[in-house]
Amino acid sequence: MRERPEAILRQFHAWEPRTDKVPFQWRARLLQSVWREAAGLKAGEYRSKTRGARLVMPEAAVTLANYLTENIRAVVRREVEDPSRSRGKLYGKPRIYDNLLSSQPLCFNLFAELSIDLALASGVFQDLTNGRVREVLAIDFEHSPGRGDPRYTGDRSAFDVYVSFLNARNQPGFIGIEVKYHENLQDEVSAHRARYDQIAAEMGCFHEDKLATLKRKPLQQIWRDHLLVGAHQFVDAYADALFVFLYPEENTACAQAVQAYECCLNDNNTFEGWTLERVVSRLSAHSEAEWIQAFRSRYLDFAALPKG
Repeated sequence: MRERPEAILRQFHAWEPRTDKVPFQWRARLLQSVWREAAGLKAGEYRSKTRGARLVMPEAAVTLANYLTENIRAVVRREVEDPSRSRGKLYGKPRIYDNLLSSQPLCFNLFAELSIDLALASGVFQDLTNGRVREVLAIDFEHSPGRGDPRYTGDRSAFDVYVSFLNARNQPGFIGIEVKYHENLQDEVSAHRARYDQIAAEMGCFHEDKLATLKRKPLQQIWRDHLLVGAHQFVDAYADALFVFLYPEENTACAQAVQAYECCLNDNNTFEGWTLERVVSRLSAHSEAEWIQAFRSRYLDFAALPKG
């Protein structure tokens, strides 16, 4: 189903033609709205309009119904609601509770169980990196080595997910992961900083004639996060570092941006684009846990959409 079915979208309170610019966006909104109804959850409101991909507040903040398992909810309570652990982290509230399309809840739904089971995480990341990762030591959320610190990028960038690991040579490394779901990467670019050019030169992995392209949308955010990986590796003397841009394979805006970004690189040792489908496939190869299928059904099973 590729043609936008207005009647079905309206039925599920998911008709948002001004917001959903590419086909993946309305399909993702409809999928989340269908999931919500199947879970017996009421649709929330935003700007005085019922929205199918929203939950009712403040109940959503109490029940954490946006999350798939009790383990995941426990991690959210610890990471988001504990003032000492969440200090300095930019969790969007109430989006993290009530927005079913937001990538922040998706991060927890995909990686929180792995943060508890590091043996499973190690096996999955070994596969995803072709053995580059030997052992996962920890998984953190909304992590920055130093927001606003001029030693890094000097801005407030952070990684949605941060994986500390030992590599195949038993050296310390990290993976900074940027996660997208519904986004079309058309947000306005941030002000350029001279520090970005300095880090880019140090990293040496960018074609010089592509730097202007990297400073524009849709690539600037990818570039800034990649630069944060480079700065973090240099400043904190990590032997290994990788930036991963993670997105659904059917999100053509993200897929095209990754392809364009790779054309700007003369060395891709510190950058990889992964799809959610690939990560879930590797998870399924290592575990039969119910939460993995629950994640696939909620975020990726577009065959379950109602037919017009």
